[in-house]
Amino acid sequence: MGQGPGPVLAVVGWSGSGKTTLLEQLVARLAQDGLRVNIVKHSHHDIELEPPRKDSARLRLAGAAEVMIASPYRFAIMRELRAEPEPALNALLARLSPADLTLVEGYKWESLPKLEVHRPSLGKPPLFRDDATILAVVSDAARPPDARAGLAWLDLNDLGKVTDWVCGWLKTRPQVSADEAVKD
Repeated sequence: MGQGPGPVLAVVGWSGSGKTTLLEQLVARLAQDGLRVNIVKHSHHDIELEPPRKDSARLRLAGAAEVMIASPYRFAIMRELRAEPEPALNALLARLSPADLTLVEGYKWESLPKLEVHRPSLGKPPLFRDDATILAVVSDAARPPDARAGLAWLDLNDLGKVTDWVCGWLKTRPQVSADEAVKD
């Protein structure tokens, strides 16, 4: 395990496609195989880690810039952005502990390697046609004949194959830092 968050792979797709479910299963399998995996999950909604009347929430609402809550089991840092813009992904990645792999859910606009979860039944167009950084598609449908050469097509119901693809990507990917992997 090197410095920083390690290799970064985004998992993208439309809402309801199964990104979180796939990530949950994938992380469990990779962790079982001894890999340390970090996750960055993007949300368009407000994030509430503790109910509003808890001490940490009260201190944050009182004006603290950052509040760290800590226990013998975990810790979390909540930072109020107030009028600041949302931090860039590379700034968030820089705050993570070293890992063998960092999986990012969302951030489909970033220029980094991606795995798309695509379910045609959602009625949404696939992203891979307009995004050359998508290296593989995980789907419950057959590969379309017009999919570009070199694009891996994986069965959404075959976690073993998806895990094998991710592990293969880890071994064969170009060696770049997180800063190089995520361009501002």
